Amino acid sequence: MATVRGHRAGLPATRARHTDRPGHDATGGDTVPGAVELHARNVSFDWADTPLHWIPGHPVCANYISVLNMLLPEGERWFVRTFNEALPLVKDAELASAMRGFIGQEAMHAETHDKALWEVLERHGIDPRPYQLQMEWVFRKILAPTDSSDPRAQQKHLVERLWLIAAIEHFTAILGDFALNNRWTDVGADPNMVDMFTWHGAEEVEHRCVAHDVATYFADGYFRRARAMLVVTPLLLLLIRRGFVFIMAQDQTLSLNRFQRSLAIWRGVRATVMPNMFATAYQSFSYFRPGFYPDEIGSTAQAVAYLASSPAARRAP
Repeated sequence: MATVRGHRAGLPATRARHTDRPGHDATGGDTVPGAVELHARNVSFDWADTPLHWIPGHPVCANYISVLNMLLPEGERWFVRTFNEALPLVKDAELASAMRGFIGQEAMHAETHDKALWEVLERHGIDPRPYQLQMEWVFRKILAPTDSSDPRAQQKHLVERLWLIAAIEHFTAILGDFALNNRWTDVGADPNMVDMFTWHGAEEVEHRCVAHDVATYFADGYFRRARAMLVVTPLLLLLIRRGFVFIMAQDQTLSLNRFQRSLAIWRGVRATVMPNMFATAYQSFSYFRPGFYPDEIGSTAQAVAYLASSPAARRAP
């Protein structure tokens, strides 16, 4: 299992951020349980009774969030491949241990969302194959390792991919914080879908510093960090929007024009069952601030507390 203690990989412990002191949390003083061990958690979900519109009264928002079941499996498998490529090059034992924990969690996320993809979306008449093929092209072809035989070119390409992952993980940490602080349960949302997204979101908050630490270990620099976010922000929003349009086009139970869809999303944001994607994009601007560190997002204490009580994690063998 991997241990994350909050200081930046490759830097002396004396330069650790004050927000990472034992007993304090970056979000405002919550007590945290000391060092956090990263490890993959077995989870078990029964999708037999899960409806397509799993948030009562908010079918459009349910479809929007369900896009993640189509997008995440290939993206997270790409994370795993890239980290496995980088891992043998890491000489910092603590960072290598954190990377192994990160890899285990991301592999479990990919497997779990893949099952939800086929057992929920396909069962309700949504054929994910065309979109899934597009994601395979993006993550297996466009973002694959370089074909160059030059070691320097290979290293440079790896560094660029690691910074892209760090930028994406900034978004997933923001969305993970939303998953821990929404009103899905209050409105009677499907408990399995709620638990899956909240379990995943909690682990995103739990390991939110790892990808940043890895990218920094290989090649620190404000320009690299800013450039990665400038690439990731429009690409991620485009892929999510594309997936939403794809699901809505196949959902035969809804017939809404663009205005009606936008109104439904606005209602979901007001009801705190749907993340505000414009606000999420705006929050990503914190990534451009010199001195930014991912522990500024979310609460480790809250994440760990949920992971200890997650029904799927407790139910799994």
